[in-house]
Amino acid sequence: MANIKELSARPDELAPGHRLCGGCGASMAVRQVLMGSNDYDVVCASATGCLEVSTTIYPDNAWNVPFIHNAFANAGATISGVEAAYRGLQRAGKIPADRKIKFVAFGGDGGTYDIGLQSLSGAMERGHDIVYVCYDNGAYMNTGIQRSSATPKGAWATTSEVGKVEQGKAQVRKDLTSIIAAHGVPYVAQATVGNWRDLVNKAEKAIAVDGPAFLNILAPCPRGWRIDSGDTAEICRLAVNSKFWPLFEVENGVWKLTPVREKNQIPVTEFLKPQGRFKHLFKPGNEHILEEIQADVDNYWKYLEGRVEGSKDLTSPIE
Repeated sequence: MANIKELSARPDELAPGHRLCGGCGASMAVRQVLMGSNDYDVVCASATGCLEVSTTIYPDNAWNVPFIHNAFANAGATISGVEAAYRGLQRAGKIPADRKIKFVAFGGDGGTYDIGLQSLSGAMERGHDIVYVCYDNGAYMNTGIQRSSATPKGAWATTSEVGKVEQGKAQVRKDLTSIIAAHGVPYVAQATVGNWRDLVNKAEKAIAVDGPAFLNILAPCPRGWRIDSGDTAEICRLAVNSKFWPLFEVENGVWKLTPVREKNQIPVTEFLKPQGRFKHLFKPGNEHILEEIQADVDNYWKYLEGRVEGSKDLTSPIE
């Protein structure tokens, strides 16, 4: 169980002073995930994106662990190849059999939901002992805030504009967490950088598991979401309390949903309203879009409840 005093005493595996924006959810995701590494040595890889370009600008490097940069589309293949090489070296007696090394890949939603999905799916299906982490900021932020399949319905992006023809993205976001769970891997979970204890606990499970694991982490981009850089954690909590971004995990096929306390439940509009990317939805004439979004949220929550195998699998409600 994550203990804040112990975690605060750990050395940073992603050093401060990198060039990510203030309040960037990606850096928070990396630090919290690696806090769950415990006694494992860690090797990290990252697809091209905000995280990579802002932490490894030559000649500087913010990573205090071995780090590999690969192309936008192949983080899954790269990290699984390194894991396979490690196993081969162990079989050859060149690495002690009891040395514990974990291989962790990071990718944004563009490089995970879209461009890197084939590579990720292959790594999961082959059963490599890796952890893949998606820091989901809901668009291609590094290249200009273009929409991705993780962009929510109604959100403004530079390729889902707001005007006479359209009012932001028309489609619902892809449910990538369920897609990866369908691969039958040992551990899959959804978390946010604003619920740090839940995330670190899930990272510990993902890193300790024997086989592939996947973490999908809501990691807001203040620039793309049009929020203040100090509001990153709070907007995550609004996402959870509105059920827009449910916290759940799938362990060996058993679904466990973290419920929201009744006193904390809010309509999805309270999550949308603070974000500039949704401001057009609150203008007259767009009420039906807000109603559709609320209906989508309610239906997805019902879907998750249907996947949970009885009340005995419910974890403690999130505060």
